[in-house]
Amino acid sequence: MRFATGNFHKYIEISEILSDYGIEVELSTVPKIEIQSESLEEIARKAVESVEVEGPVFVEDAGLFVEALNGFPGPYSSYVYSTIGCRGLLKLMEGVEDRRAHFKSVIALRLPRGEILLFKGVVEGEIAEEPRGTGGFGFDPIFIPSGYDRTFAEMDRAEKNRISHRGRATRAMAEWIYRKGLSAI
Repeated sequence: MRFATGNFHKYIEISEILSDYGIEVELSTVPKIEIQSESLEEIARKAVESVEVEGPVFVEDAGLFVEALNGFPGPYSSYVYSTIGCRGLLKLMEGVEDRRAHFKSVIALRLPRGEILLFKGVVEGEIAEEPRGTGGFGFDPIFIPSGYDRTFAEMDRAEKNRISHRGRATRAMAEWIYRKGLSAI
């Protein structure tokens, strides 16, 4: 099965999770359209529709939604990370007591006959006061999942994958494939 992404970190995380289900993933760096939208579901759906490959293919889109910032950066997380990064987001949070946030992941799987299925994963948490840890990528150094005292960047990949938004969406897709049988894709 092909995963259309230019983000090698996402590819590694998702392929490790899918390997637990006996599903092999091929990295496909083919072009895809990434629309601007408030909806991760719409972004992922349009992206997978635009991928020109044969057979089953999926894309994943994710965002960090900060409560005190009315859900910002949300679907614009990649752009915000590439422009102001963790430090810039923390600057926006200076003096803010409500640090609740959640990460959301949406996987859009296009089946060979064109049907598109969406799988979602969410993890609640909060924004740290400062970046911590060297693992992960993106906003991982400033996101502390609920029930933990460490950021995603302070966890090893296996632990992060067990609880993360991306892990939850990936397992939802894998379990659907497992229930339907690999021949369904």
